[in-house]
Amino acid sequence: MTQQRAMNPTEWGLLLGLSILWGGSYFFIGVAVRELPPLTIMLLRVGIAALALNFVLRVMRQALPFDRNIWLAFFGMGLMNNVIPQTLIVWGQTQIPSGLASILNATTPLFAVLAAHFFTSDERMTINKLIGVGIGFVGAAVMIGPAALGGLGTHAWAQVAILAASLFYGLSGVFGRRFKRLGVTPLATATGQLTASTIMIMPFALLIDHLWALPMPGLATWGAIFGLALLATALAYLIFFRILSTAGATNLLLVTFLIPVSAVLLGFLFLGEYLELKHFAGMGLIAVGLAAIDGRLIGMFKNA
Repeated sequence: MTQQRAMNPTEWGLLLGLSILWGGSYFFIGVAVRELPPLTIMLLRVGIAALALNFVLRVMRQALPFDRNIWLAFFGMGLMNNVIPQTLIVWGQTQIPSGLASILNATTPLFAVLAAHFFTSDERMTINKLIGVGIGFVGAAVMIGPAALGGLGTHAWAQVAILAASLFYGLSGVFGRRFKRLGVTPLATATGQLTASTIMIMPFALLIDHLWALPMPGLATWGAIFGLALLATALAYLIFFRILSTAGATNLLLVTFLIPVSAVLLGFLFLGEYLELKHFAGMGLIAVGLAAIDGRLIGMFKNA
């Protein structure tokens, strides 16, 4: 049985870049929700990203495959990685604070480890992975702060929705491994699953949000939408499927631990926010957790 390898420096760099892109998505969404309803934001996000990546495909002289099985996989990936979890998170965050939602969403790597153990032959669960996931989860909770746990005893269904979204994210990482076996490039995979997501979301956005009746949003909202679509979605999914094809699902979904780090650092660098002791403590715990999951921490102790 093949054992999961540690990530190389390039893959760690891509993972950090992905965390920055997805960490910045919270800012873009925060701007967009002032003028647009959630399903419309989701449709514009995946729709514009799909158009951009289809254009890139043409420039690169590539084309989406026409194979029926591949398109079924595109729709399956779009459902598990976009439509279901994003809808659950948007609904959940209408009832619970974003900090609590972030802590609950940090369970994604745990679900990824469990899914990879049961559905793959080369990403089996190990003690160091479980320890690493636990430490990383605690680090994310410490960084976001104990105050976010204030609503833990209320709005149980909203919390279940966020946890269910994390489950689907974990499953999607394992499901997405099939595209490499099918011979689909990361660019075509990202384009196909976003195109399929757009097709699935469009009727719901039209029926529920009544797009034709919405007032035209302002320039700031359009800037946020294009940032969300082109940076936090199109570019992010290119990196997502590039890491997935080489490093595996468990390593890929460690990005969930890095997103709070990126969000805190971006706030410090560009919004003048202060870094508190809890932020440094959380970052330290997340670093230890990542090293444990990656296998390097155990290796250091063995070689000591």
